[in-house]
Amino acid sequence: MDSNPNSPLLTSNDAVKNGHFTGDVKDSPPITGVNDFFVQFGIESKKLWYLAGPAIFTVFCQYSLGAVTQTFAGHVGTLDLAAFSIENSVIGGFSYGIMVGMGSALETLCGQAYGAGQVDMLGIYMQRSWVILFITSLILISAYIFATPLLLFIGQTEEISHASGKMALWMIPQLFAYAFNHPMAKFLQAQSKIMVMAYISTVTLVLHVFFSWLFMLKLGWGLWGGAIVLNASWWFIVIAQFVYIVSGTCGRAWSGFSCDAFTNLWGFVKLSFASAIMLCLETWYFMALVLFAGYLKNAEIAVDALSICTNILGAAIMLALGFNAAVSVRVSNELGASHPRTAKFSVVVVTISSFFVGVLLAIILVIFRHEYPSLFSNNLEVQQVVYALTPLLATCLIINNIQPALSGVAIGAGWQAAIAYINIACYYIFGVPLGLALGFAANWGVKGIWIGMLTGTIVQTLILIWICYRTNWDKEASLAVKRIRQWSGKKEVAGEQQKY
Repeated sequence: MDSNPNSPLLTSNDAVKNGHFTGDVKDSPPITGVNDFFVQFGIESKKLWYLAGPAIFTVFCQYSLGAVTQTFAGHVGTLDLAAFSIENSVIGGFSYGIMVGMGSALETLCGQAYGAGQVDMLGIYMQRSWVILFITSLILISAYIFATPLLLFIGQTEEISHASGKMALWMIPQLFAYAFNHPMAKFLQAQSKIMVMAYISTVTLVLHVFFSWLFMLKLGWGLWGGAIVLNASWWFIVIAQFVYIVSGTCGRAWSGFSCDAFTNLWGFVKLSFASAIMLCLETWYFMALVLFAGYLKNAEIAVDALSICTNILGAAIMLALGFNAAVSVRVSNELGASHPRTAKFSVVVVTISSFFVGVLLAIILVIFRHEYPSLFSNNLEVQQVVYALTPLLATCLIINNIQPALSGVAIGAGWQAAIAYINIACYYIFGVPLGLALGFAANWGVKGIWIGMLTGTIVQTLILIWICYRTNWDKEASLAVKRIRQWSGKKEVAGEQQKY
């Protein structure tokens, strides 16, 4: 085994576990037949689901924190529900999307460094991300401070704007929790330590439900009590993850605080910003769908029906986000370990798996198409619109399971900047104008808007599939080695030849 501690062929006890190998383990052999394909498919599927299962559960628990607070706010009062809903979806949702995007740069860097055996760099990368996300939080805090005028500007009522603005001020601690949580989540995720995140999120959710009931309803503190509990829940996740990291369970990945965290920050900012743009363009795209529906003639019915559909889609996307996290880890780890064939096959497996999961969800939706609309609304007109939108929703369930998985491939390989340009073209230059044309000019209403914007998503997904198919994975593995050395500050080993 290579004794050079900086070599990408290093194998560590931290890296060889849970089906993950680095360095001295060879790349997967070429697939020579159908039986060989299914054997390898089963092996890779096991690795993917080992990561995806806890990731899905973690996303569900953390997503439920806001949903629980919103549910209790509905029992406090109508204005309280509206205030929290607007703050959580507009101000909080906007900030959350940016912070997740900025933090996702670590998925590329930590994943590839871990795969290459350069485990000691993970802690430094995480600290750099803390610095950048903390500064980002200081910038985003203005959205919380000036939430009331911002909400008035976009057309919210004065009463709701003032109530939401007050709630936004109370939720500033949550913003800074995001800044520390997301880098730690990516740090642990790169090492396949996702199960501990699931445990922490489960305990947090149980405590959150109890204390939300106690403070908001039993003690009668209302939204103020809800803000206290929600902030405390997110900081509990941060502190619990930090204690786990510094307790020695991550080995060489955490060796303490380092001044190196303040070096090479500009390059880190550029990759973080590209990641944020890529993910935010995807998140805001479907937010725009509901916004455009508000300008239709029968806006209330259209918005209610779309809200039901997007809620169902949002729940289903939790599965897709699990695949997103899993394949990001698999691709980044295997590229870092110079295993291009394994990385490529991971892409094949996650694409096929996410497709069949989407088809299964779509079939279930179609089977219960007559029953499920009544679960969300008693209004017969809304139910009829939802029923009419079911074929589109079913198609979305399939496409929106594949697309996040392919985005995870892009993050694992470090393609964020290129994908951001593709998202702009497919979503905002093609999808949005087509949706507006079909919805308003062709008078197809909400169905036309959705068809147009869904077409943009389909085009983007097909482009991602084509990119993955045409990618030279050997070259990507070489680029990963170059990227690891660039970000770690290591010099190339004398006499070593790299092909790019």
